Amino acid sequence: MTLRTRISDFLARPWVNRFIIGVILFNAVILGLETSDTVMATYGPLILLLDTLCLAIFTAEIALKLFAHGFRFFRNGWNIFDFVIVGVALLPFTQGVSVLRALRILRVLRVISVAPSLRRVVEGFITALPGMGSVFVLMGIIFYIGAVITTKLFGDAFPEWFGTLARSGYSLFQIMTLESWSMGIVRPVMEAYPYAWAFFIPFIMVTTFAVVNLLVGLIVNSMQDAHHEETNAATDEYRDEVLAKLIEIERRLDTRDGK
Repeated sequence: MTLRTRISDFLARPWVNRFIIGVILFNAVILGLETSDTVMATYGPLILLLDTLCLAIFTAEIALKLFAHGFRFFRNGWNIFDFVIVGVALLPFTQGVSVLRALRILRVLRVISVAPSLRRVVEGFITALPGMGSVFVLMGIIFYIGAVITTKLFGDAFPEWFGTLARSGYSLFQIMTLESWSMGIVRPVMEAYPYAWAFFIPFIMVTTFAVVNLLVGLIVNSMQDAHHEETNAATDEYRDEVLAKLIEIERRLDTRDGK
């Protein structure tokens, strides 16, 4: 067994995966403590040392994976994700570039790549993106129609909400989220236009309850499909391993009989 194979087997062990998850969660706590001036004033050097140690562990893990898998490392999208996240943390940011330094918190996202359940959620979401795009286009058309109607109907009396197409679109988005939609917008409009409910209620029914639930349904179906694909892939891998062992046993028996 070559050194690369031994390292690859070592990285694939369950306890190594659990250790990396633990380091990621511990690092998330450390990065949160760095935002407290009181904590940093008392334990600043220790916290920075622990943060550097976590980054060193992540870097060592990526380096071992690169050595073990070679260029095959970059054939896996999650490996590329880990490489970019750790690479961003290694960039030589100056003290003045506080926004870029804050990107270190992205290391917490690595828990997605090492936790199978979270990985399935993300894969399902990505799979749902094409269908979600069609829903977003449909919602955009509905919002555009609604914005034109409300601007023409209510724009003169309520210019702060419906004075322009952009303001109408934003107000309709607020209504769709059900954030202060009744007492904040609709009821004041109905004081001037008593039949305004004839527009707002169907709009809420279509956007909030129909289209949004359609998005949720697409994501759930995609996550189920991703789970089924992962299960099928695991079954195929197990079957191939069993067949390989059976072939090896048969080969050894044939060799023994030949002797």
